[in-house]
Amino acid sequence: MFNWFRRKISQPEQEQPATPAPETTSPPTSEPETVTEEKTQEDYLTWAKTAYKNIQQRKDESQTTEAVETSEVPSETVTESQPVTEEEPVTPTETSSEDVPVWMQKSDRLEVLKETAIETAPPPEETPLTFDEEFVWSAKVLAAQGRAPEDISEDEINWLKRLRQGLGKTRRGLVNQLKSIVGQGPLNQDAVMSIEALLLQADVGVEATDHIISTLQKKLLEESLPSEQAIEYLKGILRDILDRPLQQVKNPGFAPEKDTLNIWLLTGVNGAGKTTTIGKLAHLSQQSGYSCIIAAADTFRAAAVEQVKVWGARSNTPVIANPGKNTDPAAVVFDGIAAAQARQVDLLLVDTAGRLQNKKNLMEELAKIRRIIDKKAPDAQVESLLVLDATLGQNGLRQAEVFSQSANLSGVVLTKLDGTAKGGVALAVAQQLNLPIRFIGAGEGIEDLRPFSSYEFVEALLNG
Repeated sequence: MFNWFRRKISQPEQEQPATPAPETTSPPTSEPETVTEEKTQEDYLTWAKTAYKNIQQRKDESQTTEAVETSEVPSETVTESQPVTEEEPVTPTETSSEDVPVWMQKSDRLEVLKETAIETAPPPEETPLTFDEEFVWSAKVLAAQGRAPEDISEDEINWLKRLRQGLGKTRRGLVNQLKSIVGQGPLNQDAVMSIEALLLQADVGVEATDHIISTLQKKLLEESLPSEQAIEYLKGILRDILDRPLQQVKNPGFAPEKDTLNIWLLTGVNGAGKTTTIGKLAHLSQQSGYSCIIAAADTFRAAAVEQVKVWGARSNTPVIANPGKNTDPAAVVFDGIAAAQARQVDLLLVDTAGRLQNKKNLMEELAKIRRIIDKKAPDAQVESLLVLDATLGQNGLRQAEVFSQSANLSGVVLTKLDGTAKGGVALAVAQQLNLPIRFIGAGEGIEDLRPFSSYEFVEALLNG
């Protein structure tokens, strides 16, 4: 079982700036530099080949063991299959809904939500692993973080591929133009304006853009860097921005603590992907070895509770909900805590309301939920995560500012990175709100949400 929350990513990220590319340009001789670069590229390629062989071997071994297990118990499968076929007439009751008039089916919004939620997961899992350019790039990113080829999982490779593809729109608008600008030595006024326009178009934000340009300009005034090395230095600036909010956080790795109840409150405006994120987080937690329960406390939005139940079924996660309409969200949270304590669950995910129309009501509602948690589970580790739609860019950032005032936020979940050319909003969140990004989503499938790594994000953003 691969634990996504305990990946070895934080330590190598800190080691990466320790040997920046600009230091290698200080010696006057340039030929040894190209030789070492060529050697490292060859090393990365052999590393990738070794990792690919290890993954394939593990896959073949698991397939053979599964085949042996199924072949050893043929009689049990026959006896179990007979009752199942007898119970299959239950499914026609579901198909009997087709007899309902078409106009009634179209008006049933709940069924539409269920269908769309179920259809989004399978595609990424069906694609076979191939040794291509994206595999080599993913392997290089993992190797640069100090990982060994025998420790690499197929899930990590697939995730890095999806992350790079998801940031493709933003990357294509940045990399080539940045290389042509920063490779010309110290930045003149025209170059500064060009870089500023590029970063703002990617929704990096004014504050982060000013910091990036001033820091880069200072370095280029000290020494002239080739474009590749200037991009490497720029990567270090971006990583520093993304990692800065972690300096004041108790749990930089953001993993659920064992032997205690962890409660994560998820909030955000309707349509940001909050309910979908909860389902993906539940799946991710269970895949990483943490037991999980969902509390459907967004009781005011139409069909929100039923949508949570659909995602709970897909991730095999129990859902605590009140069948009534417009029920008290705090009461649902109370029941969720009681169920989590009774079952000794590691993680309780709470879906909260996402209404910005009346900030006062939102504050009162969240404050009431907090009081329930403090009274019912005083020793619980509580986190408050804001789900932010990356496609909204600066508009989403303004929403985040409202929520940061209303809720005691401890982090951000950035979703829908695959559908936007404004992936730079991650830098704006870290710079302006001083909030760490905890998870990012780069797809609609249940596997398309993973813990955030500044190193992997920056590499996917600026590595053309």
